[in-house]
Amino acid sequence: MPAVVLVGAQWGDEGKGKATDLLGSEVHYVVRYQGGNNAGHTVVIGDQKYALHLLPTGVLSPEVVPVIGNGVVIDPGVLLAEIDGLRERGIDCGRLLISASAHLIMPHHKALDKVTERYLGKARIGTTGRGIGPAYGDKIARMGVRVQDLLDPGILGKKIEVALNEKNQVLTKVYNRRGIDPAKVLDEYLGYAERLKPHIADTSLVLSQALDEDKVVLLEGGQGTLLDIDHGTYPFVTSSSPTAGGACIGAGIPPTRLTRVIAILKAYTTRVGSGPFPTELTDEAGDWLRTTGGEYGVTTGRDRRCGWFDAVIARYATRINGVTDFFLTKLDVLSGLERIPVCVAYDVDGVRHDEIPMTQTDFHHAKPIYEELPGWQEDISDAKSFDDLPAKARDYVRALEEMSGAPISAIGVGPGRTQTLAIRPLV
Repeated sequence: MPAVVLVGAQWGDEGKGKATDLLGSEVHYVVRYQGGNNAGHTVVIGDQKYALHLLPTGVLSPEVVPVIGNGVVIDPGVLLAEIDGLRERGIDCGRLLISASAHLIMPHHKALDKVTERYLGKARIGTTGRGIGPAYGDKIARMGVRVQDLLDPGILGKKIEVALNEKNQVLTKVYNRRGIDPAKVLDEYLGYAERLKPHIADTSLVLSQALDEDKVVLLEGGQGTLLDIDHGTYPFVTSSSPTAGGACIGAGIPPTRLTRVIAILKAYTTRVGSGPFPTELTDEAGDWLRTTGGEYGVTTGRDRRCGWFDAVIARYATRINGVTDFFLTKLDVLSGLERIPVCVAYDVDGVRHDEIPMTQTDFHHAKPIYEELPGWQEDISDAKSFDDLPAKARDYVRALEEMSGAPISAIGVGPGRTQTLAIRPLV
């Protein structure tokens, strides 16, 4: 049976949570395979709104096993607070599995993340300050603390002591900050261990066995293609690989298991944080998109930068991820516009680029080349099928599909669980 990857096709915040939740009734496992609590998914069920940061959206579906894969970095305090918040609302998290090989975010990671961003000044990357980058840095430097270390107090204490021998030197002597007490950190994390122990598992093995048993596994990424550490707008990226290739590493599933790659594509474009954004609107049109679309970060609450749809980025996402299907979200936000600009290429110093320029410098200098498509005036939020959409809305979808290079198989026409038009089966 299939392992299906769900990725963001832009800079994140495309509506992946809605798509994952929609597919929840058709899958058995939903796996978060990278990132940390620097990303969020919003799911609306009836009149209830759920903002998830570390937990996979599958936790909202009673028949689904939610899994936090080895590629995720976990702040245990944040995770337990999120679990408690859902339990208070009647959502059972007992099925949750956490990879024993996932890395933990430690207090020194958060301290260093915040202080280094401040010292960078105007050159700052725009991190969330939640310790994600430093945690991944220690993972690569082979100094990380893993979930399985919570099960061995001796190992845990030694790893914390070794890490803080170095990190406290940096905090106190470079940044003039107070050092962190290893004994207090150990006590704190041993407390987390008691509650997390029932959820810790060899999730790679669990998922492999599930696929052998004809179960459907959905792999859900945080952020988006243009925030990938290798394939995004470096250095204004996240510290992991949210692209489809990262799903295999972050979940422990071989590439031969993947059967479909579904990319979530917003009907316009947004991003949070610093970095290049060719179609960004800093005028009234950008304010209108932000207000009408409710474009504020799930995790940070920050205003999202808004712009028109960028077909160059969509084509790039198709190529990098091997997209088999697009899920187009927030089409309803564009209702009421007379004309809708769409970026079809870039102008870089007088040279047309139909693909993303090779260098960071050229991408920073890219100016959008627009084509305008007719808009529609009708409210489409009650549409039940593609044919219910106004002709001009259908034309807009078909134009985006042709420009992007992969079929649009589902369309979101509102935030609700039922406000999705299925054109082709996604699983």
